[in-house]
Amino acid sequence: MTDQVVETGDVRPAGRASGADEFLGRTRELKELRADIERAGLDTLAGRKAPRARVLLIAGRPGSGRTTLAGELVRQVADRYPDGVLRASLAEPDGTPVSVARAARDLLTALGEQAPAGASEDDLTDTLRTALADRRVLLLLDDAADAEQVDALLPDTPECLVVAVSQGPLTGISDVRPCTLGGLDAKSGVELLTRHTGSVRITVDPRAAEGLAEECQGQPAALMLAGGWLAARPKAAVSDLAKQLRAEDTEGTALTRVFRLAYAALPPTAARMLRLLALAPTGLVDPQTASALVGSSVGSARTLLDDFVALGFLHALDSPLPQYEVPGCLHPQLRILAEHHERPAELQLARARMLERTVRLLQACRAITETDSPQARQKLLDMPRALRFPTPRAAADWLRLTRPALLASARLAIADGELDTLARRLMSQLVRAMAAHIGTKAAAPDLYDIHRMVLDVAERRKLPRERAAALLNLGDLDARTGRTADALARYRAALDAGREVNDPYATGRAMESVGGAYLDLGDFDRAADWFGRALVERLARGERAEAARLYGRIAAAHTFAGRYGEALRNWRAAIAGHRKNGDVAAQARALSELARVQEYAGRPEESLRTCREAVEWARRAEDPRLQAALHLRVADTLEHLGDPASAGLHRGAAERILGESNLQNDPDACEIRTASLED
Repeated sequence: MTDQVVETGDVRPAGRASGADEFLGRTRELKELRADIERAGLDTLAGRKAPRARVLLIAGRPGSGRTTLAGELVRQVADRYPDGVLRASLAEPDGTPVSVARAARDLLTALGEQAPAGASEDDLTDTLRTALADRRVLLLLDDAADAEQVDALLPDTPECLVVAVSQGPLTGISDVRPCTLGGLDAKSGVELLTRHTGSVRITVDPRAAEGLAEECQGQPAALMLAGGWLAARPKAAVSDLAKQLRAEDTEGTALTRVFRLAYAALPPTAARMLRLLALAPTGLVDPQTASALVGSSVGSARTLLDDFVALGFLHALDSPLPQYEVPGCLHPQLRILAEHHERPAELQLARARMLERTVRLLQACRAITETDSPQARQKLLDMPRALRFPTPRAAADWLRLTRPALLASARLAIADGELDTLARRLMSQLVRAMAAHIGTKAAAPDLYDIHRMVLDVAERRKLPRERAAALLNLGDLDARTGRTADALARYRAALDAGREVNDPYATGRAMESVGGAYLDLGDFDRAADWFGRALVERLARGERAEAARLYGRIAAAHTFAGRYGEALRNWRAAIAGHRKNGDVAAQARALSELARVQEYAGRPEESLRTCREAVEWARRAEDPRLQAALHLRVADTLEHLGDPASAGLHRGAAERILGESNLQNDPDACEIRTASLED
């Protein structure tokens, strides 16, 4: 972090470079804050143990250096908190407060803790407090909108420290003395200008430099812009800029006056890109985003972004990717300029170009994981070079580093309450990319938020088809995280929505999902009934592959209920269906399950014959893991029948197929031997 520009859109571990050599002034404020850490609180003076973490408040206007001061304080005292520093921003660049639930989840993620997807705000904050109970952590909460946000995230342990950054007091949190910031002292202000202009111009006219710092009211963000203006004009004297500022309209703050002057000096192309950066989600920008906004090449966009950093308009983030941040203190000015200079249709087009570029990047991010087939490889090669990732690892890193901006893009895509084609594609590609690189389970919290956004819009706009899809997706996530009753309610609501628009896919899928939920709840009769209803739907539409699979699910429900006759009948129907469809692997798996039920039913000889048949079909399917698991199944059956010698031969065959070490270390190799019968 730097002291010059402080209104960050987000405070994250991989943020701007920080260091004591970049920090200027604020000696008195730092001394007071450090003393406040040691100060006895009201509870201590009253002879009570402090129930919660101490809160230090740094208050100041945007551009005053408040976040940078907080960052420097954290740097100086971080070694007192061995369990680390957690950072969270509590406001978007436009000032919109971030929900407590989102902030709590991000903090839990930083701690390496994962709360269940879809957990309520109270559950998330309780989980956060529990996770911090035995830790000594320093918590930096930037851009706090009000006391309620901070209070909800306070650790219930005096061993932790909270540094909150806000524009005003946090009324309602006890024992907090704000450190209110004004401008930098004259010496620090001149030093900040010197860093940009060099020492010669400052030394030649030190009074003019002091006057310029005074015109900027000592605000670091204003001084940064003034220094950038001078650095871009080596022949201009410091007094020239001071005179121009004095001649400026006195309306607004020092920051807005310096900004207007610096912006007016930009070439038209650069000025247009700068004001369109107000559309960037969460204020995060990369060359791809900037090029899409203005319709330029990626290379020229990056050149302009680097120029903006030198001029004080942007921060360059300390990140493996070229990433930049629009300072929150400048965001309102950029938004006003964009609305004034661009027609609504042009803003809409720029936004659409940006989101379309995001969609295509997500497509490339996912596509690089699907290069097993020649068609997939060719599709990837057909993409423009600027959109391609060199390796799956590079794609995964991009997805991880741009996650906040990608989620913000999803929110932006439906901000107007519509689910247009672009918004649908963005949501779909984001979900697929996360599933491909992160995994559905690990990405469940983000996926839950995405599907819930879609559900909110679908319910407001009365879109039953989209509502059904969102409910099904949310139900799946509920089911995976153990909230089976919640999942069942969502599946039933999805069924109603699907029936409302006569959507056969949604109704069939919902029926099967209801059956799966009942299966998880142990209500096997209802599970079999709902699987049967879904089967009727599939058969009516001639979906033979899905019908064969559903016969297997019905069989599993009957097996769990102990109705082995019904189970055997349905497994045979599943086998016949897979055979007609030519799905050799599915036929082998169904035969293996038939053998299992035959064994349960007390027919070991039949089970042995069926299992040997399954081995042959697994061989034809070229599925070595399935072959190995089936050989183990045959071995178990032979031992049960009193033939240990033959059982040993089959165990040896399994070892030859996969290798002894794989059989011991890879639980998937023995999946059929130990798994449930559901699928």
